[in-house]
Amino acid sequence: MRPVLPALLLAVALAACSPDEPETPPSASGACQETPGIAYRTDGRLTFLRPDGAEVRTIAIEVADTDSTIQRGLMQRKCLPADWGMLFVFPNAQPRTFYMANTPTSLDILFFGPDSTLLNAAKYTRPFDPATLPSDGPARWVVETPAGFADTYGLQPGDKIRWALGGAEAEPPADTDSVDAAAAE
Repeated sequence: MRPVLPALLLAVALAACSPDEPETPPSASGACQETPGIAYRTDGRLTFLRPDGAEVRTIAIEVADTDSTIQRGLMQRKCLPADWGMLFVFPNAQPRTFYMANTPTSLDILFFGPDSTLLNAAKYTRPFDPATLPSDGPARWVVETPAGFADTYGLQPGDKIRWALGGAEAEPPADTDSVDAAAAE
């Protein structure tokens, strides 16, 4: 059994040293398996809805709701599963701006007002671009998805979102103007 261990260690060492390996595709569970990379979490599910309430698409989401997770967003993440996104939760609605600095993957950035209605989308963003991408009005929630998501599902201003975290369905809470705004990206 001892000869197997050195061969196994050699194989692992060679794999770790191979230059410019392609990114590992998403696993069967939809999680992106980057090595090295930033671990993906699935905090819940988010559903996009038409104004009449018809469901468009449901995706897994990671939630960014602290200053540090909001500031980091999807920076330095090299791959995104197709049915996955990041939900940014702000304490109140106000004009928001995002940017793509340190973000190597093109995204669709969707801005939602205090009633969870889609205001606008910055589609097919340019990786590493420092230009700001503004909301068309006060946004309370922002969803980042892989580029092309909004066009693939025909998302338009007026569509809405709802989400479930930890197994309980969540409608967006009422806007809380008394709470200071979180730092925008």
